[in-house]
Amino acid sequence: MSIPLVNSIASWFLKKRFHQIELFLKYPNEVQNELLLSLIDFAKNTEIGKQYDFASIKNYKTFAERVPIKNYDGWQDDIERSRRGESNIFWPTPIKWFAKSSGTTRAKSKFIPVSEESLEDCHYAASKDLLCMYLNNNEDSQLFNGKSLRLGGSKELYKEKGTVYGDLSAILIDNMPFWAEFSSTPSNKVSLMNDWEHKMQAIVNETINENVTSLAGVPSWMLVLLNNVLETTGKQNLHDIWPNLEVYFHGGVSFTPYKDQYKKLLPKPGFKYYETYNASEGFFAIQDRNDSSELLLMLDYGIFYEFIPMDIYATPQEHAIPLSEVKLHQNYAVIITTNGGLWRYKIGDTIRFTSLNPYRIKISGRTKHHINVFGEELIIENAEHALKKVCKRTKSEIVDFTAAPIFMEGKEKGAHEWLIEFKTPPEDINYFNELLDNALKALNSDYEAKRYNNITLNKPKINIARPQLFHNWLKSNDKLGGQHKIPRLSNTRDYLEELLKLND
Repeated sequence: MSIPLVNSIASWFLKKRFHQIELFLKYPNEVQNELLLSLIDFAKNTEIGKQYDFASIKNYKTFAERVPIKNYDGWQDDIERSRRGESNIFWPTPIKWFAKSSGTTRAKSKFIPVSEESLEDCHYAASKDLLCMYLNNNEDSQLFNGKSLRLGGSKELYKEKGTVYGDLSAILIDNMPFWAEFSSTPSNKVSLMNDWEHKMQAIVNETINENVTSLAGVPSWMLVLLNNVLETTGKQNLHDIWPNLEVYFHGGVSFTPYKDQYKKLLPKPGFKYYETYNASEGFFAIQDRNDSSELLLMLDYGIFYEFIPMDIYATPQEHAIPLSEVKLHQNYAVIITTNGGLWRYKIGDTIRFTSLNPYRIKISGRTKHHINVFGEELIIENAEHALKKVCKRTKSEIVDFTAAPIFMEGKEKGAHEWLIEFKTPPEDINYFNELLDNALKALNSDYEAKRYNNITLNKPKINIARPQLFHNWLKSNDKLGGQHKIPRLSNTRDYLEELLKLND
C-alpha cells in the first residue's frame, strides 16, 4: 500500500471520527446515560442481569441503588467460572481473552475479561483515536512513512478450557488487523516472546535497521529497551539511529520520573510526547493536544464512569457520583461499568478533573498506593513531582523508588522511609533528603502539618538501592516487562522490607 494512499485513508477516517468525538464533547452526560442504558439492556439476560433485574432499570439512580460497587475480589469467583468456560455470567457474548495483571488480597494475579466488544469498541478504537488526534494536531507528520516500535508483553494459553490470558498488550498484538502489523515493528513472533530478557535483545536486533517514526509502550520498560538500543549501536542518541522518529506514545505508569532521561535520549527540538490512560479494564483517556499534561476522557468506548470522592473513600459515607456531578481539582477514585462485563468496578486509580468542558483529567495515583498512616495523605503525584524538583536541584537521576511508613513505637514518632535507585546519585544524600522533605511540604499541606515541629512525623529516611535492585526484585517475582510496576507508595512495609533484604 503506497504512502499517499495510507495518508489519504487516514485523513478520511480522521474527519469521520472527529464528527463522533464532537458529539460526546457537546453532549457528554447524555452520551454517558445512553451508553449505560444500552449496556444494561444488552446484559439483561445474563446471570448478573437477572440477579439485579436489569430489565426494570430505566435510569442511573435505580442502577446505583440496586447494583453494588465491587473490587476485583468481589468479582473473582465469577471471573474464574468464566475462565473455565462458563458463559453468560456477567456478559452475554463469549469471552475468550483475559488480561493478566498484578494481584489482589485474594489472588496473586488478576484476570480481567476482554470481550469482543471491549477489544474492538474500546481498545482498538482508542488506538485509532490516538492517531487521529495526533495527526489532527500535526498536519506535517510523516508518521505513516515508517513504523511504530511497540513494546508489549507475553501470551500464554490457559490449558483447561482454551481461554487465553496474558498481558493486555499481548492480547492486542495477537488480535490486531494485518494492516496494523504491517505498520509496526518488531514482528508478532518477537513481540510475544515469553522470556523478557531474551526478547529485549531480539527487539533491538529487529528494529535498529527499520525506519521507526514512533514509539509506543510503558515508560519504564521502554527506557530499558532504548538504552539497550544505544548500547548495541554505540550511538549517542536515538535520532542517530532513527532520524525520522517524531513521537512517543506512552502510558501505564507516570511519565514524570522518566521525562528528563527521555529528553537526553531524544534531544531533537519539537519531539512529541503523547500520554494515554489505559489499563487491562479499558482505555479511558487520551492526550488530545500537543504539549499538554491533561487527558481527554473518552466517553463513547463502552465505559460508563462513576467517581468516589477520596475524602469519603473507604468510610461509612462512601458513595459514587456520576460524571455530571464531579468538581474541579478534587481527587476521585474511578468506578467503571464496561462492555467487558465489569459492573460498578473499582479499578484502584485516582484522578482529578482539570476541565469540565470538555472533561479533561490528570491521573493522581492509586487508591491503595499512597501513604496515609498519620493523616498525611501522601499520593504518588506528590512524590513524583517532589522527586523531579529535587533531582533537578541536585543534578541527579532516579531509576526507581518505593516508600513506606516507619510506624510509631513507644515515644518514637513516625516517618517515611524511602528506597531509591539512582542512575546519577546526588553528591550529598542528606541535602537531597532535606530538599525532598521541603518539596513534599510545599506540595501537600497535610504532610506539612504532620511534619511541623516533628509533631507526628520525623524527617524522611533515605536508603540508596544498589544497581538493578528493582529489576532483580521484579525478575524474582516473575514480573519483568509488560504492565508490571514497582509499588511506589504503600501503607505497609511489606514491599520495602523485602527490597531492603535484597539490598543488603
